Amino acid sequence: MPSQIAVITGAGTGIGRAAARALGRAGFDIALIGRNEERLAEAVQDLHEHAIKTMTFALDVTSSEALRQAAEQIENELGPIAVWVNCAGATVIGQVTSLCAQDIQRATDVTYMGSVNGTLAALEHMRRRSQGVIINLDLAPSLRDMPLQAAENGARAALRAFCNSLRAELLHDADAIRVVTVDLPAINTPRYRWTRNTTGQTLRPAGPVYEPEVAAEAICRAAFTTSDTISVGPEAILSFLHKITGTGYSIKKLAQKGYKAQLSKVYAPDHAADNLYTSPAGIMGAHGDFDSKTRRADSPLSFYIPSSLLAGLKGALLAIGLTSLITHFINTKEKQNHH
Repeated sequence: MPSQIAVITGAGTGIGRAAARALGRAGFDIALIGRNEERLAEAVQDLHEHAIKTMTFALDVTSSEALRQAAEQIENELGPIAVWVNCAGATVIGQVTSLCAQDIQRATDVTYMGSVNGTLAALEHMRRRSQGVIINLDLAPSLRDMPLQAAENGARAALRAFCNSLRAELLHDADAIRVVTVDLPAINTPRYRWTRNTTGQTLRPAGPVYEPEVAAEAICRAAFTTSDTISVGPEAILSFLHKITGTGYSIKKLAQKGYKAQLSKVYAPDHAADNLYTSPAGIMGAHGDFDSKTRRADSPLSFYIPSSLLAGLKGALLAIGLTSLITHFINTKEKQNHH
């Protein structure tokens, strides 16, 4: 039986690099897309050790035509695309007043339009067979609305809405193509080292930080799930409960705690290389600089929550609330009758 084909953008490093290994172990042959040929070659070497067939494409995901041509070549030479994963992303971090419109535009083009371009390239082929899975990355609810992250928050919110509309259209057309978003907490990738940063202080992960392999496992599960989203760790449940009870992070709390959560006390070097417009030189793997603080894939806190489970939890809480309300009404009525 021939292997299924998975395409991964941003595959040279970080989450994309780890996802290539995870999907390769799951039996997929892999097409890797990224900007840096050297890092793509290193990723391919990892996969070839496990007899996984590969193709690589050094391109920028902001080019819809380049992605379309890559998808055509993958279909012709590697095989039908079963899974497409959009991991490529870039951003600029800092107060909105310190950012320039050009940098925000570029961050939006890579993170949002790059994922849209990948989705369109995948759909062109998947709709011929009326099957396939498209996976996009999103921020965990606890990371949304963070100060200093306006560029990425805007791009991810746009992508979230895009995916919701697309799901409705695919359902209307009876296409068996699934669009899955993976809600990720802080992941220990090189992004903290090479993100464009206008704050003057070095960056650190906000909240619990997980290994890239945890994100990769979530992506691998997304390839086989029937849920719309996959979330990682207990924070997903806590954020859900906070939303239900109204005790989550308010804008006031984010203003008080958001800066400290993301910035270290070490000053950032001036004119440090970043990946917003070009890919920094050098070999970089999946991991960043916070290995000593990460939750590993084998941690009991590294578990995965499909949206169907959260929907069931919401239903259970609603049932409990209604039961309590009815019980209270009956008890009140009985007391009134006794009087």
